[in-house]
Amino acid sequence: MLKGLTDKLQGIFWKLRGKARLTEEDVDRALREIRLSLLEADVNLRVAKDFLERVRERAIGEEVLKSFTPAQQVIKIVYEELVKLLGGQHEPLKFSHTPPTIIMLMGLQGTGKTTTAGKVGLWLKRRGHRVLLLACDVRRPAAVEQLVQVGRQAELDVFEMGIREKPERIAEHGIKHAKDKGYGVVIADTGGRLHTDEEMMQELRRVKEALNPNEALLVVDAMMGQDAVNAARQFDSEVGVTGFILSKVDSDARGGAVLSIRAVTGKPVKFIGTGERLTDLDVFHPDRMAERILGMGDIRTLLERAEEALSQEEARKLAQMEKRMREGKFNLQDMLEQLQRLKATGPFDQLLKLLPGFSGLRQLPFAIDERRLKQFEAIILSMTPEERLNPDIIDGSRKRRIARGSGTTVQEVNMLLKQFKMMREMLKRLSKAKLSDEDLLRMLGVGR
Repeated sequence: MLKGLTDKLQGIFWKLRGKARLTEEDVDRALREIRLSLLEADVNLRVAKDFLERVRERAIGEEVLKSFTPAQQVIKIVYEELVKLLGGQHEPLKFSHTPPTIIMLMGLQGTGKTTTAGKVGLWLKRRGHRVLLLACDVRRPAAVEQLVQVGRQAELDVFEMGIREKPERIAEHGIKHAKDKGYGVVIADTGGRLHTDEEMMQELRRVKEALNPNEALLVVDAMMGQDAVNAARQFDSEVGVTGFILSKVDSDARGGAVLSIRAVTGKPVKFIGTGERLTDLDVFHPDRMAERILGMGDIRTLLERAEEALSQEEARKLAQMEKRMREGKFNLQDMLEQLQRLKATGPFDQLLKLLPGFSGLRQLPFAIDERRLKQFEAIILSMTPEERLNPDIIDGSRKRRIARGSGTTVQEVNMLLKQFKMMREMLKRLSKAKLSDEDLLRMLGVGR
């Protein structure tokens, strides 16, 4: 998502970094290019205008234009203003002091609302909550059946009364059932439409009154751009929402909704959906999203995903691996272990793009398809421990032996070694990187 915007912003900042001193004209030229990039990403016009006015007001100050690192100062300002635009700080779910906590999900048809109910339920279950899914969507014929299927996949209980009952009565009976059975959280999947209408809003108001939810979250399709923002404004005005979940954030769409929705409605984004699997749900952090947009990567989310998928011991090892990568002490044994550990965490290309320096690349400099990864694993396993720790000793005879042992060719062994060296060289450039905002900003030029 927003890859086009990331690429363009990095290009703009790269030109600024080439100047020893900046003038007010340089800043204005860069801001005009940023404005065009934001509008092409389908960011709300008023939001883009206000954002750039705040950036300009700070960027033409004496401390920036006369700084020894003026380009970095401008980038820092853009980052900080992006964080503010996205909400400033993470706002967690609101839980009831007396169970159950009730979460009402709303949205138009096709936004992924039912699947999102399962994603949020699984996310809560993994944090120790006993979750009940509540089927209040009686308008779409397959909605109840779909929620039951999602519940089965996530191993969550589902309360349903078919499609003949009124949704507000299902809500009332579902809440009573949850209290009687001791559920800690109820997630209600409500009916959607292809477009908003008064009948839909009246139904949602009745269901909301019956549920009295702690959170009323609107599931928004990130691919819809300004249409999503307009729908968000209308739902908030007519029903009242407490926050948003952005679905389909993994798409290649322009995705300006993520930059506009908080500024337009004043309500926070709570989660983002990053794929089709039930585990593809991330908590929304404004600072992390700003880092992704600017091409800085997101190591913290990467490590959180690892903790979800791996044991505590494996997660500890992954953190150590990340430290070794940053210190420039990366070898083929590390590469093998990294590949093996990250298999359970998600698609490898997505994971790499959470690392600073990789996220802004238009194309990764080494092969990442599953077939090639299996081949790489076989080649490395055919090496001696000494060869894995010191790949530079691998000469022609060693390559022939490794190729025979792995069922590959010498050319494929050479390809692995070449791509490993490219990867190691890139990681060396991250050797001084830290996770503070100041230092993350300095990595914008990495990989160009």
